[in-house]
Amino acid sequence: MTDPIRLHKELSAIWGTPGRWGRLSSVNHTVLGKRFMVVALTFFAIGGFLSMLIRAQLATPNSAFIGPEIYNQIFTMHGTVMMFLFAIPMFEGFVIYMLPKMLGARDMAFPRLTAYGFWCYLFGGSILIIALLVGAAPDSGWFMYTPLSSRPYTPGINADVWLLGLTFVEISAVTAAIEIFISILKMRAPGMSLARMPLIGWYMLVTSGMMIVGFPPLILGAILLELERAFDLPFFDPTRGGDPLLWQHLFWLFGHPEVYIIFLPAAGALSTIIPVFAQRTILGYRSIIAAIVAMGFLSFGLWVHHMFTVGIPHLALAFFSAASALVAVPTAIQIFAWIGTLASGRPRWDIPMLYVAGFFCVFVIGGLTGVMLAMVPFNTQAHDSYFVVAHLHYVLVGGFVFPMLAGIYHWMPHISGRQSLYRLSVPAFWLIFVGFNLTFFLMHLTGLMGMPRRISTYPSNWGWDWLNLLSSIGGFILTMGFCLVLADLVLQWRFGRRYRRDPWKAQTLEWATATPPAPYNFAALPRVDRRADMLEPAEIGPVLAGGTGYLGFVRDGEQETLGVDMFTGEPEHVIVLPRRTFLPLWTALATASVFLALLFRQYWLVPFGALLTLGMFLLWPRTLGRREDTGPVDIGMGEQVPFDVESKSNASVLANLAALIMNGTLFTSLLFGALFLLVIAPNWDGVAPMSLPLWAGVVAIVLAIAGAALSWLARSRNAAGGEAMPWLIGSAVAMAAATVLLVLLMTLVPDPTGHARNAVVFTLLGYGALHTALGALMSAHGGWRIMQGYVSTRRSTEMTLAWLWCFYAAAASLLSVAMATLLSAAA
Repeated sequence: MTDPIRLHKELSAIWGTPGRWGRLSSVNHTVLGKRFMVVALTFFAIGGFLSMLIRAQLATPNSAFIGPEIYNQIFTMHGTVMMFLFAIPMFEGFVIYMLPKMLGARDMAFPRLTAYGFWCYLFGGSILIIALLVGAAPDSGWFMYTPLSSRPYTPGINADVWLLGLTFVEISAVTAAIEIFISILKMRAPGMSLARMPLIGWYMLVTSGMMIVGFPPLILGAILLELERAFDLPFFDPTRGGDPLLWQHLFWLFGHPEVYIIFLPAAGALSTIIPVFAQRTILGYRSIIAAIVAMGFLSFGLWVHHMFTVGIPHLALAFFSAASALVAVPTAIQIFAWIGTLASGRPRWDIPMLYVAGFFCVFVIGGLTGVMLAMVPFNTQAHDSYFVVAHLHYVLVGGFVFPMLAGIYHWMPHISGRQSLYRLSVPAFWLIFVGFNLTFFLMHLTGLMGMPRRISTYPSNWGWDWLNLLSSIGGFILTMGFCLVLADLVLQWRFGRRYRRDPWKAQTLEWATATPPAPYNFAALPRVDRRADMLEPAEIGPVLAGGTGYLGFVRDGEQETLGVDMFTGEPEHVIVLPRRTFLPLWTALATASVFLALLFRQYWLVPFGALLTLGMFLLWPRTLGRREDTGPVDIGMGEQVPFDVESKSNASVLANLAALIMNGTLFTSLLFGALFLLVIAPNWDGVAPMSLPLWAGVVAIVLAIAGAALSWLARSRNAAGGEAMPWLIGSAVAMAAATVLLVLLMTLVPDPTGHARNAVVFTLLGYGALHTALGALMSAHGGWRIMQGYVSTRRSTEMTLAWLWCFYAAAASLLSVAMATLLSAAA
């Protein structure tokens, strides 16, 4: 029989994080999840302070509290901080901390990527805050609409801070999206099929999928606008064939799904918390899953309802108006399921339930005003007024902040190991609830009375004076409520009563860990034989702590967890996770050097920073993998499976597939932008056809396809036990030659700054060249891994990755050259 104390010490030595400077090397999801949440809450406090400055300025008419220049920076930064530095990172932190515990795993799929994402988030967010402190913060509104954010109208670095700082931060979001998606699919407890997964897993799966295809349009828009500002490539300049509406399309292609990306995790928390306090299982489990998936799809068809007033054709207005109203259906399904669960259970009213009740009141009002704004005639009247500001806050605060506070009070005992004191919790809730409604409900009225958003002051006697004064008073009451919440949490952490596990009598796996949790979560991994929101953690926890279950032992000092079949949840392979290292921190610092060089226009430093970052990434896998085939190994419970490096569907392959889907979405957005400008943008009449050597494009495509074919042959030869190295060398050479030809074509594009057509052709060819270069790099990397002894017939991950990237590079080159040829003929 395993000694639980000895097993705990052995696992802690492997999975733990050392003290002092060694903390910076942590890749453990529990540590990083808490860091994400603490930093996100710090940014939330900054954003809240900015909102107080806004309300102080607007409290009285003709106010001279702060001038228009500072006001523009403050309201831009308030929206930016709350949307990009608080809401999404807070969700990431919660998921990173909680997801493995809920699914019965020991960590996320890519721990070093988690750490890298955290440092990118911290450094990128710091750039924005430092810019605010020195008076160089973005000031064009958090939508950053062009041409206001273009260089002629924003000549300083303010807009560059937004574009580069947020792109740096978004690295964190996209890496987290891939990691969450793969972790849910591959790292559940044995027996936990998709049909048994707790609802919050479904929410996170859909949300991460939305992030994979939702973020690339914004990233592309930021890249194009920065190229315009830094190198004068006119994508959005209507006098040279660009169009400001292209920015709006790219922004809202991301911006509207973003609302649901924020709401769905909060809804997942509600679907977990409500059954606990209703003391019964949730109603409509399958209906809720269908509603989540439907909401994920519908959210991508709504972006145009932010652009009803820009001159959209009537048929499109009708379509997007109907789609905007339709999304209320899956939302209502979830709300009715939650209400039905409470009505049919035996509700136990505690602090989390106060915030759940607050959510129902606030979010339903936001949903109703959303349906109003989905109607084109009303939207036209209320567009860009304070009615929209009120709706936005009712949806986002109601749909995220109230559930977040419910979640904090529900899961805080899991983090601290202590129970709440409750002496400040109730007054804090009422201050937040009353203050919020006093602040924002009145904005519906000021909006209907014609007050536009984004103004820094207003004349007296227009009927807005007393409404704004009351809104400002409400804002300060709201702030006092949040201060009480903070004090309450600090007191709980210091004086709360200790307990062992599951104070709420919940039925999900995270409460089967010790509290606070050990760095390895579970000493042994459980087998799940029913739906995973109907378990008994108080009974399961001690059994697992004693080593009874899967992997209830230490093998070779490695961090092991299980990979399962994506659908059935049956054990498939043992995943060996990398241990703590400083590499993510150094890589993030190298990446920061690239963004800082771009921000301060020291472009000669950019290639050095990029090469340094690439070199750091190439160091990551140098010790991963195995140099010999081992075959199936023991995992406990009388079962054996192979290591992940011998599995065909391991997490690395799936993650690269997800990355290519994300990359493909960005490329599709670029193609959409090219067609949009070709069809819609002004000043394309009379443009002379561009003369590019067709043979060079054709040869580049042929070489790229040949490179992909050779990488496929290398993979096939390796699978058959043959020699793969010559084929990989051929693939790398062919891809490199294609890169040279595409770069040559880029140099032949006449004056990319002269017209948007030339700029788009230049960018398309650059995209193709970048990916053929990546294809060459992946093939070369495969060859290097063969030389190091990490590749065999069974261990073929590098062969698959080289083939995937080369195939994508060939397809991207073909489409890039084809679109460039089409645009070249435009006249």
